[in-house]
Amino acid sequence: MKTVNIHEAKTNLSKLIEQAVAGDAFIVAKAGKPMVKVSRLEVRTPQRIGFLEGQGHVPDDFDDMAAEEIRALFDGGA
Repeated sequence: MKTVNIHEAKTNLSKLIEQAVAGDAFIVAKAGKPMVKVSRLEVRTPQRIGFLEGQGHVPDDFDDMAAEEIRALFDGGA
């Protein structure tokens, strides 16, 4: 892995970033002491909304399903 000093990194930042994006990470050093590692980000493609559309069914009475059982649980079984 390539190591560059801060001055060189500032001078060649665009070129160094292009190399990092291509997979060639590098280390920035100050007075010969490694300070940071620069590498590309692994960007995940966001999952699209609605990809399961049409593959399920919601009954018309969904809001009322099991209403009596739920009410009984809150009323202490009465």
